[in-house]
This record gives sequence, C-alpha cells and structure tokens, in this order.
Amino acid sequence: MRATAAVVGSGPNGLGAAVVLARAGLEVVVHEAAPTPGGAARSAPLLGPGTVVDLGAAVHPFGAASPLLRALDLGRHGLEWLHPPVVAAHPLDDGPAGLLHRSLARTAEELGPDGRAWTALHRGVAERWEDVAETALGPLLRRPRHPAALASFGLRAPWPAAATARALFRTERARGLFAGSAAHAVLPPGHVLTSAFGTLFGAAAHTTGWPVARGGSQAVADALVAELAAHGGRVVTDSPVTDLRQVRPADVVLLDLAPRQVLALGGLDLPPRYRRALARWRHGPGAHKVDLLLDGPVPWRDPRVGRAGTVHLGGTLAEIGAAAAQVRAGRLPERPFVLVAQQGVADPSRAPAGRHVLWAYAHVPHGCADPAAGERVLGQLERFAPGVRDRVLARVDTPPARLEEWNPNLVGGDVGGGALDGLQQVFRPAVQADPYATGVPGVWLCSSSTPPGGGVHAMAGAHAAARALRELARR
Repeated sequence: MRATAAVVGSGPNGLGAAVVLARAGLEVVVHEAAPTPGGAARSAPLLGPGTVVDLGAAVHPFGAASPLLRALDLGRHGLEWLHPPVVAAHPLDDGPAGLLHRSLARTAEELGPDGRAWTALHRGVAERWEDVAETALGPLLRRPRHPAALASFGLRAPWPAAATARALFRTERARGLFAGSAAHAVLPPGHVLTSAFGTLFGAAAHTTGWPVARGGSQAVADALVAELAAHGGRVVTDSPVTDLRQVRPADVVLLDLAPRQVLALGGLDLPPRYRRALARWRHGPGAHKVDLLLDGPVPWRDPRVGRAGTVHLGGTLAEIGAAAAQVRAGRLPERPFVLVAQQGVADPSRAPAGRHVLWAYAHVPHGCADPAAGERVLGQLERFAPGVRDRVLARVDTPPARLEEWNPNLVGGDVGGGALDGLQQVFRPAVQADPYATGVPGVWLCSSSTPPGGGVHAMAGAHAAARALRELARR
C-alpha cells in the first residue's frame, strides 16, 4: 500500500515539496484555500483585458538557479525563462545609472574605476555558482557539500553591505548598484550579513540571470502542478485546512504556512517549546505594491534603464540606508526604496500592443496603512522618469493589509516570510538542529519561514520533503 502525503498550501514551496514526495512514490494531495494554486506566484489580468500582472513575485533570480527547478526540467510543462537585455539598473539623480549585465566583464567595464573591485567581489562566487547556489539555498547549519564554494562566499558574507560598498568602491554608481542588490534582504545596509545578499544577487546576475517567466509567474506554479500530476498527485483548490484532522490520515503532512497560521491549526499538538518559538516569530517590513498600465515605455531620464528587467529606485547608498532605518523605526520614508519590474522588456505578452505594464513595490513599515505610500512610489518613479505620471492609464494599489488578505502567508505585507535579523538570520523558525521539524511526528513546516527563506525557488519544500522521506523510511 502506497504511503500518503498531504500538503497544506500551494505556493512554490508547497508544490515543490509535493513534487518531491510524489516522485518518491507517495500518493500526494495538495490543499489550497484559494481558487487557484501558486501562492505568491500567481498572475492575473489585474489591469484589464490583455494584461498579465504578477500579483506577487515577479523576477526570479533564484528560480533560474534553484537546484530543484533545474533538476525537474519544467520546460517540459511550458515554463520558459526570459532574460531582459540588462539584468538590473540603479539610476541616480546625477550621472549615468549603474547597470548590472549578465556579463561580469561588461558590468566591470562600465563601472570604470570600480570595475576591478566589482570583479574581485563577484568573480569567485560566480565561478562556483552552482555549488554556491546549492549551499545558499539551504539550511546554514549543516555540513557543507562544497567547502571551497562556501569558503569563497563566506569571506564576503558577514559584513554590512554599507561597509563593503564604502571599502571597495569609490563611485556612488557602484555603491548604489551593490546596495540595491543587498536591499533585497529588507534590512538597512549597515546590518551584518547584508553583503551576503548583495554578493549573491550580483553573482546570480552574472550567471543564471534574473529572468521572468513567459506569460507570468503563474507559469512556475502551473509547471509544478503539471509535474505533480505526471506523478499521480493532485491539487484541490477552495480547500482551506483549519484543523489537521482534515488531512491527518496521511502518513506525512507538510505545511506551507506562516507560523501564525500553524499556531491557529486545530488538531496539532505542538511541543510547548516549539509553540513558544512560533509565537515569538517576528515578521519584517511590509510592501506597498503599485501596478501601472502605461500608454508606452517608462520615460527614464537615462534611456538605458528602459532595457533593464529590474530597476532599484533608492538613490545613493546613504539614501538607501536612511530609508531602511526609517522603515525599521516604523516610519514611512518620504523617498522609500522601490523595486520595479519591467517584465515586458523580456516578455511583450504582458500588455496589449503599445501598452506597458509596470510592477513596483516600496519597502514600508510592517502593516503600514498610510495612504501616502502609493503616491511615494509614484514620486520615486517620477524622480527618475519625469513625466511617467502622464502615461498612466490604470493603477492598482495593494497595501500590506490587502497583500495579507490575498495571501495569508504575507503577514503585514512581509513578502520574505519573516524578518532576517537577529537569530532569525540563522534559525528559522526556531533554535533547533532541524528547521523543518515541528516536533509532531510526520508533520513538517516547509514555508518561507524556514531556510532558505523567501523567493520562488521551492527549496524550502524540497528540503522539508527530503527530511520527511527519511523519517518515513525509518518508521
């Protein structure tokens, strides 16, 4: 008789876990509360007929690098990664923007006096990229399979991004370009370990790139659903699980849920120590998302920015630090750090002919309900692309509360599954050897609140499923 598995939540991690279990021969059912699978990797015609808007995740540096997604060869199910001409851009008020290219040499050449330092910082990690990605996309507290790759990355990782940028680079262009990548940690650049994010995102750009999925991020979820079906598994939508007894006959249960949701589950007798750890879990800053339909391309002051798939709007290193500090203190910055995706640069199917879909969100305080947040996103766009307001045909704002309503894992608008400071940088979600174990036999946590954290890479699901299979074999 086949062993059975139930997965609660169909985000990329839940689907990744389900696929690993199904390929191992288990009978797998995924329960999703929403009408469509995908979690924060869903897309919809939010801005009108003919538009494709990524409702959550938009650009996928670690999707293309994910050991699981690469091994599954999801191209068989229609997933195609599309790369923009320029990976990312970081415009400034004065002078040309910093551009991040797939080519490390070209990026260094355009950075002029900082080119040699940029190469020295990224080359070692880029040359060992597959091994580094496998190490980074997993629990930190484990025996490294690739010690040389870990050593190459580890020398760069512990330092604050601000200290690295000031020590290595002389120009604001290079400092801003590095700080923009580090800002994906949603931490001030003066915080320890933020250099790890800057270096990882930079090395990803120079190797597997920061692509988008043709037809929207929903294509990632759809491909995983198709792979699951190919191995006999299925997804049941409109199927909220509020009590573990709804699925508990299953031999294995994996929860793609935030700690708050796990605590709310009935029929789950968690050990007191683990329950206390989940109750103490801290979520990070929120995101205020703004989606725009424009009557043409963004009128960037530096036209080269129009060729970038991702644009970081934060200004100088000092400005990025100041905005992050204000968010951390619970204040909405006048000029927040804004992450912009121009998916149409690589995938013209995102909008009708002559139109342009622009995806953007600002780092704001956790749960921020300030109605000014959306206008400040537009203010940052107008700062670097004068006249963009005049091109807006349609606009949809999604503040933190609506993000959480749409996807309960995005607590307070936190898109990373939990703050990345303090002990939570290493221990997610509890101080214990196995980050996926709940202490309840057969029940495992596989959300972005476990390593390696947020992002469309499915690796938290893959690692949790591997742990579950080992325990099942012992039983």
